[in-house]
Amino acid sequence: MTETRVRFGILGCANIARKVSRAILLSPNTTISAIGSRSLEKATAFASENHFPESTKVYGSYGAVLDDPDVDAVYVPLPTSLHVQWAVLAAQKKKHLLLEKPVALNVGELDVILAACEASGVQFMDATMWMHHPRTAHMKEVLSDEQRFGQLKSVHSTFTFTADEDFLKNDIRVNPNLDSLGALGDTGWYNIRAILWAHDYELPNTVTAFRDPVYNESGVILSCGASLNWNKYRKLVTFHCSFLSNICMDITTLGTKGNLRVHDFVIPFNEKVGSFYAVADSKWAERALGCGPEPSEV
Repeated sequence: MTETRVRFGILGCANIARKVSRAILLSPNTTISAIGSRSLEKATAFASENHFPESTKVYGSYGAVLDDPDVDAVYVPLPTSLHVQWAVLAAQKKKHLLLEKPVALNVGELDVILAACEASGVQFMDATMWMHHPRTAHMKEVLSDEQRFGQLKSVHSTFTFTADEDFLKNDIRVNPNLDSLGALGDTGWYNIRAILWAHDYELPNTVTAFRDPVYNESGVILSCGASLNWNKYRKLVTFHCSFLSNICMDITTLGTKGNLRVHDFVIPFNEKVGSFYAVADSKWAERALGCGPEPSEV
């Protein structure tokens, strides 16, 4: 039986859409049926530069994509401040929704989006890519192995990259009118998701922001962090996110019997390889001149 291909429409020409559109075209059961931008010229150039199929329709508006009967689902990589408007309209047009992260500026907006999807009977998915990677499923198996990993005691997650001067002045992620969450929404989103993923999405009892976050002149966060506590389990968790430090995409999880580390959880350093490191039952060597076993690469 031949699987039905999902026909995607894309709203906007954001840089992240280059990566996701490539994934859509590489997948055997999806294709790009349409793309829309506020400028027809920009949409045409984007389709050409990213090698969209000749059959892809190009529109000079977002609404035209939603009105296209040949579009089953839409990918929305628009600025976060526009998500609730266009996600709700997409749901009302009976289009399934793949929504770029952060999905909304606050929980209230997300509730509106989810209610619209439920009312129209369409699928909602957020575009946190690493959650859908086969490596992530394998890592979860390791964390769930009580015989080797034991009980989860601590998680530390970091996602940073050094933004250039043009980014810090002009990118939508530092514009309070477009993506007011700044580094917390762009990179911290991944850290928080990693922490909740490791805890099977049980919410912490308390969250405490670290002192002295870095803001730009418009009041948008450029660098920050926090600690999270699960009091009844006596677990302490931290994260750090920033536009001001070299690329780092780490998760370190500590268990009573084992550890797991991954150094590129957001985007693998090598497109064709996704590795992580795990170890169990580590002990000091004689005279503490080392320890073993050494972490193994998976």
